[in-house]
Amino acid sequence: MLARADTVATIAESWLAQFEAALAAPGLPRLERLFHADSHWRDVLALTWHIKTVSGSDAIVRELATHAGRARPTGFKIDLHRTAPRAVRRAGTDAIEAIFGFETAQGRGSGVLRLTPDADDGGRSKAWTLLTALDEIKGHEERLGRSGPQGKAYSRDFRGPNWLDLRKAAAQYGDREPAALVVGGGQAGLSIAARLAQLGVDTLIVDREARIGDNWRKRYHALVLHNQVHVNHLPYMPFPPNWPTYIPKDKLAAWFEAYVESLELNYWTGTEFEGGSYDEKAKRWSVVLRRADGTQRQMHPRHVVMATGVSGIPSLPDIPSLRNFGGKVLHSSQYDDGEAWRGKNVLVIGSGNSGHDIAQDLHSAGAKVTLVQRSSTMIVNVEPSAQLQYALYDEGPSLEDCDLITTSMPLPLVRKSHIALTETARNMDKELLDGLERRGFKLDFGEDGSGWQFKYLTRGGGYYFNVGCSDLIVKGEIGLAQFSDIATFVSAGARMRSGETLAADLIVLATGYKGQEYLVSKLFGNDVAGRLGPIWGFGDGQELRNMFARTAQPGLWFIAGSFAQCRIYSKYLGLQIKACEVGLLP
Repeated sequence: MLARADTVATIAESWLAQFEAALAAPGLPRLERLFHADSHWRDVLALTWHIKTVSGSDAIVRELATHAGRARPTGFKIDLHRTAPRAVRRAGTDAIEAIFGFETAQGRGSGVLRLTPDADDGGRSKAWTLLTALDEIKGHEERLGRSGPQGKAYSRDFRGPNWLDLRKAAAQYGDREPAALVVGGGQAGLSIAARLAQLGVDTLIVDREARIGDNWRKRYHALVLHNQVHVNHLPYMPFPPNWPTYIPKDKLAAWFEAYVESLELNYWTGTEFEGGSYDEKAKRWSVVLRRADGTQRQMHPRHVVMATGVSGIPSLPDIPSLRNFGGKVLHSSQYDDGEAWRGKNVLVIGSGNSGHDIAQDLHSAGAKVTLVQRSSTMIVNVEPSAQLQYALYDEGPSLEDCDLITTSMPLPLVRKSHIALTETARNMDKELLDGLERRGFKLDFGEDGSGWQFKYLTRGGGYYFNVGCSDLIVKGEIGLAQFSDIATFVSAGARMRSGETLAADLIVLATGYKGQEYLVSKLFGNDVAGRLGPIWGFGDGQELRNMFARTAQPGLWFIAGSFAQCRIYSKYLGLQIKACEVGLLP
């Protein structure tokens, strides 16, 4: 490794002192010598009020020169309350990694510094990566004290409203309107609503389901999360230590209810968000909500946060001959349980997580199942291969530190890491993968071998975490067919180009979901959708498009992703909305 444990802190402290001095010098003449030519600075609101990554020492110096005078960052010091500076290996490179704190004119922040020696400069330690992230806005810190609904302190008033009276009144919005309306009550909606509540931003969650947690509760019977419990905590309220490694969907749904109650979040169930328009002059939305009883409520929030997830509107492929089929057709979002199909023939079209899980559930119920593959798919065993990506969370740092370290990795290095992890997983799973290929399953490992994580970040699917279905395919217990080999659908099932007919009583379309831009167009109109452009994925940049940050449409925000993504980025989305509320951001 690079250095002994007793020297890494000194090296990091020295660099931070030089960095602070260089930022204060007119023209920043000494700044460039602190960074490697091939280095990366990721700023999350602290200096730029954007989430952005800048690569290359020349570009970093230019950006710092642009923002340092206004932000006035000072006080760069190793944070003694967090994981101590240490020698690590990240993206195949040995480095010193240090967590530090600092202040700006408007806030307090945390950062992560990674130093490596520069062989062309006498082994001098220079920054390979630097993160500067905003933690709180001065004068508008999170209110974590013991107060009641809307921040009112409780009192023992025998003639006044009690806690329940206050909670009901707060949630009814009879005499006021929310500053922020969150559309969707899954992990994304709960995370941002919890953050905004702690920042004192009056927030209402609306969800069309009848009960909190139904967005998980109503999914197929056998559903269990594919990553481990310690990665999936929600903000402020971690799961209890006795929880199972992989969380069942009904347990999660019940936790959502407890979370809303415990954090006193305002949440309307059975409420359909029917769309809205933005008043540029008033800087407010006019939105329509349809309640469970059919009544409408018009509201005028300053912010609308779309938390409907990466999976929104079901994607139904245009298969003209499917109308010839005489059995039942379901999209995977409508599938519940395989028991009703015992002894029946089923085709599951689509080979991602949902397709495989539904096929396995049907097989376990006694159905005769064939998985129909439309395109090549990445397969990775759920253990240990799929968990390699989360190794950091087993290293020992706190959840808060792991989240910060995760945030600190710039996209090029994340991609490099995932290429290496994908190759490791591929070798670990070789026996399974070879067996699948022998059966005719078409495999791929993502663009440039970057694996399932980048498939998720760019297209929201295209992979399966094997919890047994792949083994059943290898054994021939679940059939396999290629969609390209289907000539047409007929009343009895799928007629193959070979002339054989795959009999079916049920066809499940595990064909994914449309991009969020389709939902935006439906709810806000084509002009807004066109102004925003694509949502999710990277395009030409190093950050997810239109996610967790200001968009081209004022007052419209997006949050989606895994539990970890929602936990991490809800913090920064909440800070931006608070900054708008107090006049720091337009």
